[in-house]
Amino acid sequence: MQKRILFLGASQFQIAPILYAKEQGHYVITCDYLPNNPGHKFADEYHDVSTTDKEAVLELAKKLQIDGIVAYASDPAAPTQAYVGNKLGLPSNPYESVKILSRKDYFRNFLEKHDFLVPKSQSFYNLEEAYSWFRELEKPVIVKPVDSSGSKGVTKVDVKGKLKEAFNYALEFSREKKVVIEEFFHRDGYQVAGDGFVLNGKLVFRSWANEHFDKLSNQFVPVGESFPSEIKGEAILKAHYETQRLLDLLNIKSGALNFDFHFNKNQEFSFLELGPRNGGNLIPEVIKYATGVDLVKYTVDSALGMDCSTLTMVEPKGYYSSYILHALKDGIVEDIWYSDEIKKNVIEENIFIKKGDEVHKFNGSHTTLGTMIMKFDSKDEMLEKMDNMEKYLKVIIKE
Repeated sequence: MQKRILFLGASQFQIAPILYAKEQGHYVITCDYLPNNPGHKFADEYHDVSTTDKEAVLELAKKLQIDGIVAYASDPAAPTQAYVGNKLGLPSNPYESVKILSRKDYFRNFLEKHDFLVPKSQSFYNLEEAYSWFRELEKPVIVKPVDSSGSKGVTKVDVKGKLKEAFNYALEFSREKKVVIEEFFHRDGYQVAGDGFVLNGKLVFRSWANEHFDKLSNQFVPVGESFPSEIKGEAILKAHYETQRLLDLLNIKSGALNFDFHFNKNQEFSFLELGPRNGGNLIPEVIKYATGVDLVKYTVDSALGMDCSTLTMVEPKGYYSSYILHALKDGIVEDIWYSDEIKKNVIEENIFIKKGDEVHKFNGSHTTLGTMIMKFDSKDEMLEKMDNMEKYLKVIIKE
């Protein structure tokens, strides 16, 4: 029997589950406020409804008599998916728990309350109130929106004179118009990214990656994730244990997870975020190359209440990464340069730009110019190239 499934959003990063659902013969409905998003053309029908308007999406879902709802790779849409799912009795996690995971201020407060390691953190609507908190903190601090996605609106600040600009920049990307100010966490080693999956309340699968940043661009916006992660032994056990503890506290029963965490020099674990949804930056697609596990399939199937018991833990084999094509400055695209050394590594690519296009400096996922999946012969090759990609691949800009 054909199932009716509603996808919240249809951006470039959200096409994979839409295509999978179509391949399975389901009736696919997409909604968001961007009618030109590329995923809509694959849907059976599209509705111009914002994915963050939970009451409007609920009314749409009732009218369409859907069998499942998916918020793939979207923090803003995740609470809507839970809200609608809870109201209609569809597979979903508790709305209040998903809200905690989707808002940086709620998440930090919850972590502190339950004795997780967190930096000192508070959130503010008003800049004047933020100044007194800023004076209390060790410098530098991180300033970011409470509710943005794709690493948008994040700044590191070390002196009071720069706080106003950073605060206002964060506000530009916040729907709530509220800003987090927290101490900078001095990590040891790579920040850890990756995705996982929960079944019957247990973290049954996780694949962790090294998060990479462009040292010539924005140090807070990832340009790619490489698998497998460098974390080993006790660190893996600690990360798994702390994740399961958090899932138990929040009563998270099923679905995808997107990780961002790190360790300090004492090898103490700390969450940056735990998104109640799949990761962007092609993370599920790279995981499929590395492990053979198709998290896109399990996301769609679980949203429809189908049996997902075949999902088990699989360790990565080989060395794979995603890479986000980006510009180091504003200007006009003159060319995309590939070195001979990198050409052999690219196994998939999707370029969004062409010569003559106007582009902007990379400062969030909204300034992505293309995506790639790469395969490497060794860990050393993978880490060297991902950490120094400017030597191998660049967008040439004419100002």
